[in-house]
Amino acid sequence: MKKKLGLIAGMGDLPKAIASEAKSQGYTVIAIALEPLADKSLSSYVDEIKWVNVGKFGKIIDSMKNYGIKKAVLAGKVSKTLLYKSKITPDLRAVKLLFSLKDRSDDSILLAITSEIEREGINLLNITHFSSTLLTPQGVLTKKSPTSEEWKDIAFGWKIAKEIGRLDIGQTVVVKNQAVMAVEAIEGTDEAIKRGGKLSGGGAVVVKVSKPNQDMRFDVPVVGLNTLKAMIEVGARVLSVEAKKTLLIDKEKIIEESKKAGISVVGYAG
Repeated sequence: MKKKLGLIAGMGDLPKAIASEAKSQGYTVIAIALEPLADKSLSSYVDEIKWVNVGKFGKIIDSMKNYGIKKAVLAGKVSKTLLYKSKITPDLRAVKLLFSLKDRSDDSILLAITSEIEREGINLLNITHFSSTLLTPQGVLTKKSPTSEEWKDIAFGWKIAKEIGRLDIGQTVVVKNQAVMAVEAIEGTDEAIKRGGKLSGGGAVVVKVSKPNQDMRFDVPVVGLNTLKAMIEVGARVLSVEAKKTLLIDKEKIIEESKKAGISVVGYAG
């Protein structure tokens, strides 16, 4: 009998990459796809799929229990902005969870969700169990290297990004000439890049890191083609992500598109 893996799937391509890797490891992958976030094409990557509204936390857990899932992973973006949108109606279990929080920081919410899931006998696994090939290697990944001034911005941005990560504000900063153009908050990485890139007037450096003491079960930093598109839109010149802690989705395509746009991509370790 094959091992079962529950895949709680949010936005983006990461759930598909995780499903493919898990299946190659011999798992039967059962997706609990969060509506309206998960990509409709996810169904072709998994063995079974159950669509559940993102606000129905009780139904998410019940669905996993009904499938007999004992191991699960969280993959894909679930934006905290959903808490402030009226079209998402949380169920009673979600409301109780939200009222139990000391604050509504990402870590508080995700740790509470993790605890509730594990209380039901479902073990949440580190996402890197199924994404080790996606981890960013250390070094310059493109032929074009950053300039000496851009290296200074990378080092400067690293310190700032680590600090906002420690405070659980975000994981990305946009800098230029060792000045902060934008700090990621609830809007997410791509919108922060667009905002900071416009303010910089072009030539910005984007730095994305993991949080200090990053919990690899959730909120692992991810970079994909949409991040690169946001950089191209505002003329940003360097993308620096934390080596061996950041997942790079579709790395070959990112490097190819970076070359066309004259963008340097760096796996940085501080």
